[in-house]
Amino acid sequence: MMSNLLKNRYDFVLLFDVKDGNPNGDPDAGNLPRIDPETGNGLVTDVCLKRKVRNYVQLVKSLNPAGYGIFIKEKAILNNLIDQAHETEEVKHKEKGEKTDAARQYMCRNYFDVRTFGAVMSTGKNAGQVRGPVQLTFARSVEPIVPLEHSITRMAVATEAEAEKQQGDNRTMGRKFTVPYALYCCHGFISAPLAEQTGFSEDDLQLFWEALVNMFEHDRSAARGEMTTRKLIVFKHESKMGNAPAHKLFELVTVERADGAAGPARSFGDYIVRVKDTADYQGVVVEEKV
Repeated sequence: MMSNLLKNRYDFVLLFDVKDGNPNGDPDAGNLPRIDPETGNGLVTDVCLKRKVRNYVQLVKSLNPAGYGIFIKEKAILNNLIDQAHETEEVKHKEKGEKTDAARQYMCRNYFDVRTFGAVMSTGKNAGQVRGPVQLTFARSVEPIVPLEHSITRMAVATEAEAEKQQGDNRTMGRKFTVPYALYCCHGFISAPLAEQTGFSEDDLQLFWEALVNMFEHDRSAARGEMTTRKLIVFKHESKMGNAPAHKLFELVTVERADGAAGPARSFGDYIVRVKDTADYQGVVVEEKV
């Protein structure tokens, strides 16, 4: 395990927005933007955000991946990766009852997302389960959203059979869904005691903050429109166990409409983000990363 382990608990608020894009389509609803049907607020899952963090780390550490591998990634065969851990010298020579713990420690040391978010690694050769120190909530839009549906055309077909069916007209029709604009808010938690168990270090923490700030910069696509991290507000506790309840700290962050901003919001300038002083909570300081 790494030596510079966390000595502080952290809670944080992440604000990001989308313009003319689909931040997180729901495959069970024809890829419509996810929405809370009772309130109309948009949703982005924690899984979606973790994927963007993983992708950023994989990209930035591509030339020096030692200790920063990604366990949950596209086309990965997870049991093969767990088997590889069991074939290492440090694991295969362990007594039977010690192999699982040795394999778990190997996976934590070598895979950033395992020691950050945790993982279930008992699907093949057993490497145990890891409870990650970093957890995220669903992101929820500040105001209700109205997804738009657009008809799109493609001036080509995929097969000759389609071309014959179209009788010379190669245009094919499709659908695309976007959110004109929405500001989303996500809450996050980082546990120092759990970081000790996985080896999540101060260096890992700095990389995690960097990923949250920059993850949309390398995740561009026609479907996602413009997505940007707007605010990353971090509450740092003096102690490992924390000096104030997370929900009380989150209540210090308010998002309100800017003066003169009327009608549907269409930019981040339509909002004002305020962070109240933490004087009532001794042992907690605020760090604004963005």
